[in-house]
Amino acid sequence: MEAGSFADRSLSEAFAQGAQIHGASWVAVSSQVRPGRQTLTQVHEQGLRFGEHLRARGIAPGDVVAVQLPAWTEWMIAAVGIAHAGAVLLPVVSIYGAKELRFILAQSRARLIVTPDRWRKADYAATLAEAGELPALTTHVMIGDAAPGTVPWDAMLAPIAIGPAAARSPDDLAILVYTSGTTADPKGVKHSARTLLSEVDAIAWSRRDLEDEIAFCPWPPGHVAGAFQLMRFLVTGAPVVLMDHWEPGEAAMLVEKYRIVSSSFTPFHLSGLLEAAERDGRDLSSLRSCMVGAAPVPPSLITRCSAHGLKTFRCYGSSEHPTVTTGHPGDSMEKRLTTEGQVMRGSEVGFVDDDGHRVPDGEEGELIVRGPELFLGYLDDSLDAAAFLPGGWFRTGDIGRLDAEGFLIITDRKKDVIIRGGENISSREVEDLLFTHPDIAEASVVAAPDPRMGEVVRAYVVPRPGASVDLESVRDFFAKAGIARQKTPEQLVLVDDFPRNSTGKILKHELRARARAEAGKEAA
Repeated sequence: MEAGSFADRSLSEAFAQGAQIHGASWVAVSSQVRPGRQTLTQVHEQGLRFGEHLRARGIAPGDVVAVQLPAWTEWMIAAVGIAHAGAVLLPVVSIYGAKELRFILAQSRARLIVTPDRWRKADYAATLAEAGELPALTTHVMIGDAAPGTVPWDAMLAPIAIGPAAARSPDDLAILVYTSGTTADPKGVKHSARTLLSEVDAIAWSRRDLEDEIAFCPWPPGHVAGAFQLMRFLVTGAPVVLMDHWEPGEAAMLVEKYRIVSSSFTPFHLSGLLEAAERDGRDLSSLRSCMVGAAPVPPSLITRCSAHGLKTFRCYGSSEHPTVTTGHPGDSMEKRLTTEGQVMRGSEVGFVDDDGHRVPDGEEGELIVRGPELFLGYLDDSLDAAAFLPGGWFRTGDIGRLDAEGFLIITDRKKDVIIRGGENISSREVEDLLFTHPDIAEASVVAAPDPRMGEVVRAYVVPRPGASVDLESVRDFFAKAGIARQKTPEQLVLVDDFPRNSTGKILKHELRARARAEAGKEAA
């Protein structure tokens, strides 16, 4: 399908067209709980029945329906049904507990929620009960052994007359995605069919040279990357392999078994995949399009991929604007190592100072973006004033610039800048050098309060197996690299792992809170 050909329609129309054209395409699920394989036709037909049962239970156009499921075909079936009923899909991260669930369901005023009975360590009936009073929520649909007071999933797929899809504009609210919670409270990000399908269009265009594409999705569908990957299957029919719980050895096996052509990963996913492939002797050579993003990418990881024949490249995006830039397997090693790629077709970028004024070309500034896949705004619209500049430009909070060839270079997050004695230090720059230390496997840098300098550089590091790292060796390493002394970590904390969200992204706000708490204890 030609890029740009299906953005001007509702989700139900796009899903119907996808099933009509690509009905024989398939989705496979790797799971100890609900494994299987279905065609797009089967998924779509079940989705229409689910949608009619939603209507029968009083779900009207514009109502919010939450889906707290792992990467199962049931998630796709629910998405089709919600669109058919004209409701708004609210994907919820499957491992969220009562606190996160209460916040999201209360703020969104969700009318119905779909969950498993149990999955991994979670008991979803108990979690929802612990979330407390949610007056808007009237129905809990449960997959598995339905608890008392819940509606069995199978009842929502029972034979029923299928009517026309609810009439919805391409610009109506269609999906509500909550940010992944790396800050205190997640924010409800509003997308329409037009913004979502524009993302699908842009990805289809960027991968137009991949023949017989089979995709692999390691992302949970409560995250924007997972949700959009599953919806891409519903619209374009690109065959996809899902796994409901990240396990590197299983992932490497799936890439080899299905001859996976394309995927996207966080550095956490990708490094695990490489280690498993090396350990188990897996062949990853079919993976011709290997995108990595959602967190700073160590250049050494891109280099390691080359040993497996993977021309890995980076990308940049967010829940608010899913893909702003992307690299390409054909880019030079230098560009794939050091940049986030070039601007996606249809999107625009600019750079501004703290007052929102444009900076000269080539100079660093806060990245601002706009384009057809940019979100509609936050559910809490009081956040919009600070998020947007005149002209519909979204302030990303990231600092960077374009190089001479138009490749995006991100240098830091505004809130990750460490202000030491009045001088700004890029945490990203310090992390990039720590990534090259031979004894360090992973690192994250934050500001630590300091009574004399205001803030100093604190590095949390995971040593490589069998290696020993101390502050003195790190200081010597930075000195030999010729880095200014004020950028050298003044505090070093060894950790076994980092606090992470459901996609493996490091939760820096927890590291900052730890640094503040430990500084307070020292002061006392």
